[in-house]
Amino acid sequence: MRVSEYYKLGRNQATLKFIDVDIKNDARLFVNARAIRLLESEWGEHCEYLLSNFFQTIIDSIRVGDGTAALTALQALREPNETHLGLSAGESDGRGLGPQKAYQIWKSLKQSKAVETGLLSDLEDTVLLVDGVSVDILSDVVTNIIRGPLITFTQETCEEYGIPMEKGVASGPVWNPGARCWEEDFVSLPLPEGEKLILVPKSIVRVDADYKVGQYYRHYVLESMKIDEIARNSELVYTIKSGARKGERTVTKTSLEKKYGSQQKSISIDYTNKRPDLLEKYKRDHSAPTPALTHRQIAEAQGLQLPDWKALLQAVTSLEPGRKQAYLYEDAITDLLSALFHPVLVDPEKQSVLHGGIKRVDLRFTNYARSGFFEWLSRHYSCSYIFVECKNFGEELGNPEIDQIAMRFSKERGQFGIVVCRNVENADLLDRRCKAAAQDGHGFVVVLSDSDLGQLIEESKEGLLQTYEFPTLRRKFNQLIM
Repeated sequence: MRVSEYYKLGRNQATLKFIDVDIKNDARLFVNARAIRLLESEWGEHCEYLLSNFFQTIIDSIRVGDGTAALTALQALREPNETHLGLSAGESDGRGLGPQKAYQIWKSLKQSKAVETGLLSDLEDTVLLVDGVSVDILSDVVTNIIRGPLITFTQETCEEYGIPMEKGVASGPVWNPGARCWEEDFVSLPLPEGEKLILVPKSIVRVDADYKVGQYYRHYVLESMKIDEIARNSELVYTIKSGARKGERTVTKTSLEKKYGSQQKSISIDYTNKRPDLLEKYKRDHSAPTPALTHRQIAEAQGLQLPDWKALLQAVTSLEPGRKQAYLYEDAITDLLSALFHPVLVDPEKQSVLHGGIKRVDLRFTNYARSGFFEWLSRHYSCSYIFVECKNFGEELGNPEIDQIAMRFSKERGQFGIVVCRNVENADLLDRRCKAAAQDGHGFVVVLSDSDLGQLIEESKEGLLQTYEFPTLRRKFNQLIM
């Protein structure tokens, strides 16, 4: 039974900002350190700081010879069963990260030349250069380090969706970056079936690690070893006798593995100690960020259905215009846009507080785009966040509604927003109002009516949104700047 089912949320994975895990079993998904670094939000920056602080604490301790401090910090790490992410078969059972695994990681780090030289610079590098660290172990390590922010995310999400929480639940180890040590406290968390639950944002999970040992080993380490063998004219070198490559001297990967063994990670570690430039090249070649998981990827990983676009749109259009159903309209718009804009706009936050609580905006997204319209927008304009105001009006929008969202803009937060409404009777007049706001330097406001939302849904069905271009948004934005 999934979280949404257990707590009868009336929502499914497509409209939820967290991974809708089974409350007993693990989903084969992993928390990703690089994904966290891509989040241009206060929450993401806090998590990134914790990861850097913890990793640097371990490295510094080992470099100065204080191995005990590093071991103590690592031994506090446990498999975080409360997130229900990872590789446990059946119920989450904690057979992965623990004291024995922590000792293995500590020993590998202590003996690593990459630590001495500074080659090991990021936590995700450990997948390639540290024995005992795999995608699931790294995910568990990252989860432990950001447990504090994850608890905060869980508490805020529970308040938003009406999920009951119990007081006095043991937090588990929480990293204190100031004292550089682990602390524990008692917090409020949900306890489905009496078991602690911590929710994880969809934006920071992936199906695999960004760096892959097999890929590094086959395409970088072995290829470089071949060049070495040819340069030495070793016994492994032979000349191709026919075909397009006739006369070329080469070495087979099979012969290399026969000579040096087939333990991919240990060979990669030893060879990288001699050729650190190889790792630097691999990281440069794979520096492009891995995008957030699509609806299809999440659905396949969990055995779920894809979004029901017809139902999402019907939930909006079936409401009567007017203040009486304004809150229902805001909920329906949140569900529709959360599904429609995922994975380029993530972590939707309703009634987001601005200016220390003086102002609010109905809905705020974090811009996570790495391609398409919102990525282009981020390169040319300020738009770390995308703001949305929901107007369940039966009458025409006026200047006050355009000015309202424009007053939420700033260079730091973003200068692009969307007003959703039921209908636009005088499109030319509304276009002039939005264009005037843009020309006066107040930011860029795009208005989406029921019919525009329907058009975006049709674009999605036609596959146009797979590139995240959002033609309807692009056309409306161009009207503001042309």
